[in-house]
Amino acid sequence: EFLGKRNESVRLVITAVTGIIFGLLIGASLPANTIQKYAPTNPKGAETLPPGIVVSESDLYQHRLCGHPSEDLSLKQKYLVTFTVGYKQRENVNAAVQKFSENFTILLFHYDGRTSEWDEFEWSKRAIHVSTRKQTKWWYAKRFLHPDIVAPYEYIFVWDEDLAVEHFDAEEYIKLAKKHGLEISQPALDTEKEIAWRMTRRKGDVEVHKLSDDVFGRETEERPDYCPDPHLPPCAAFVEIMAPVFSRKAWRCVWHMIQNDLVHGWGLDHNLRRCVQEPAREKIGVVDAQWIVHLEFPTLRNEVT
Repeated sequence: EFLGKRNESVRLVITAVTGIIFGLLIGASLPANTIQKYAPTNPKGAETLPPGIVVSESDLYQHRLCGHPSEDLSLKQKYLVTFTVGYKQRENVNAAVQKFSENFTILLFHYDGRTSEWDEFEWSKRAIHVSTRKQTKWWYAKRFLHPDIVAPYEYIFVWDEDLAVEHFDAEEYIKLAKKHGLEISQPALDTEKEIAWRMTRRKGDVEVHKLSDDVFGRETEERPDYCPDPHLPPCAAFVEIMAPVFSRKAWRCVWHMIQNDLVHGWGLDHNLRRCVQEPAREKIGVVDAQWIVHLEFPTLRNEVT
């Protein structure tokens, strides 16, 4: 009887070992993707990757060509400014770039195909250049400013090339935007000629105004037929599209709102309020203490022919 039980035990052990070996052989013969674990918390398309190696965001920081990662530039800029440019406006763009400190990554979108000529400016050698002929800044923004790419930047400036910035300082501007809780903003416009929206005209005695009324409760001077509701664009929660500034959070929403076929951006300004928490009129405003002039150079328009 003892020998019978012993033989039975040996038989069970042999069967178990054989099963394990067989299972290992079967597993080794299967394609790798049939045995990978599924991680539902990973981004779409990366569910089969180990969560520890998933990198869902990138950046525009430049890296060394060789050597150790510690040899990369120690300064990682906190803000991003983009200009959509043509070479004919290089002097104006150069003057504008001087107003942005080393805390800014400079990104130029070239609509005329001319990039290397910009190296006459020392800062251009450190800037990022993207070139596609005859495209507007919203075409570039949709394709090259994905929120997961610009996520490291606290604020994103999406600017035109024809802005005079004598009375503008980017660092001071950001201080005021933070102070007044602005998620979407623009510098005030200072000009003697008529502008499209008088509510973005500079008010000389305040730091910021939020369009429907400023901090002292004054109503805007916009024409009544343009302002049927004092709490909605273009009376409140409104900035123009020539020089908008977005917080990281606001840009993530605005990027998704930009349509693939958007050209000049008309109408986008009336819908930016959808990308901040209500009341939107408290999160969108014009910075009066840092102002610019819109020169309205039609250089991109000349590229059409």
